[in-house]
Amino acid sequence: MVAGAAAVSGVGARAQTVVRDRQDRLDAARPLTIRLVEAFVIRNPPTPIPFDDPIEVSPPGSLTGGIGLWNRLDHATPSRFKGYEQAVLVKITTEDGQVGWGECHAPSAPRVHQRIITDLFAPVLRGQDARRINALWERLYTTERVRGYMTGAHFEALAGIDLALWDLLGKAIGLPVYQLLGGVYRGSQPLYRGVGGSTIAALVTDAKVAVASGLQMVKMGYRKGGGSSDLERVMAVAEFMKPHGQVAVDSLGAFKLYEAVQIGRKFDALGNIGWFEDALLPDDQTAYPMLAASLETPVCAGEMLNNRFQFRDLLATRGADIINPDVCRAGGITECQRIAFIADTFNVTWSPHVSTGTVLYFAASLHLALATPNCIIMEGGRKLEGPLGNVLLRTPIKVENGCAFAPEGPGFGIEWNEAALARVTIDAS
Repeated sequence: MVAGAAAVSGVGARAQTVVRDRQDRLDAARPLTIRLVEAFVIRNPPTPIPFDDPIEVSPPGSLTGGIGLWNRLDHATPSRFKGYEQAVLVKITTEDGQVGWGECHAPSAPRVHQRIITDLFAPVLRGQDARRINALWERLYTTERVRGYMTGAHFEALAGIDLALWDLLGKAIGLPVYQLLGGVYRGSQPLYRGVGGSTIAALVTDAKVAVASGLQMVKMGYRKGGGSSDLERVMAVAEFMKPHGQVAVDSLGAFKLYEAVQIGRKFDALGNIGWFEDALLPDDQTAYPMLAASLETPVCAGEMLNNRFQFRDLLATRGADIINPDVCRAGGITECQRIAFIADTFNVTWSPHVSTGTVLYFAASLHLALATPNCIIMEGGRKLEGPLGNVLLRTPIKVENGCAFAPEGPGFGIEWNEAALARVTIDAS
């Protein structure tokens, strides 16, 4: 009698499981109707200051400070922010209360991004099915396409929306974003980070700390040219890194073509420069193929580009050996996946650029990195340690021996520590 009851009980349990599975499939097939689109300004430290206070820009007529002909008008130095980090988080809520989170790169004037999201994109999105990520992306892009808003704050705001839609879809059907993208190519993602120091000794010491943490590549700046001090700094780090890996050099668009060729050939002689990044300004794209053809050191570009059409032109002319698009700038996962695939058709590798922002920035980049065949390394070796990193999460993202592991939960797999997030959320009214 007891055995018979157990058998009946087992049959009943299986039947209930079948019913639940069927219900889950039905729920996943229902539209995810968007009810609310919100944007929140994040700042660290969360000082209540005017929004124009952090902005710091070199005065008109500033020179590069190089020697002789290297001392010319400075076109490349960007705005800086007096030690403040700012970003915009995007929250999309459906009619049945499901939520997805995204982020857009917004270190300067974050209320611009916030208003694009709330005043332009939100009316387009309300009432729409959030599962239609590609169609919604195209509609948002087209809102200002004929007016030429294909880059900058408009495209960064679009990136934040796109990430929130991917996160929402993953949570709705119970899968990580990397599974939605087709699954992972590797179990973890190698990382690199920047190194610095006021002296060569301090710079090398920082590189030693990075290597001790498991990193096999570090990055440093080289912007002045024309003198020996900057080159000596690169040489010292390159020499230390030889048994361990490479050093990448980032110039943030500081040089003319002839200058970049002269510098790049010095890097060639060092032998372990991982790449020469953004040697030229983004509006000097026609010079990149000549630079790449002149050097043995790989040329990396893409942080300053925003859409697949710009990358198409760069890649078709063989202007870069490695590209580094940024998911919170270049239209989100939807556009950056296209960019990565275009690069793969040219046998070009890519590395996600991860700039100032929160741990969500890192997580989204990580999911896409793991789900693309030609990703080689990712920026952000110390991103999770800062005040906008793992401290904002209930469960931290795992990093071991210089590699990051994607969270296994649905969507981007992150859950906010609400109290920690509230501390860095700014009233932007």
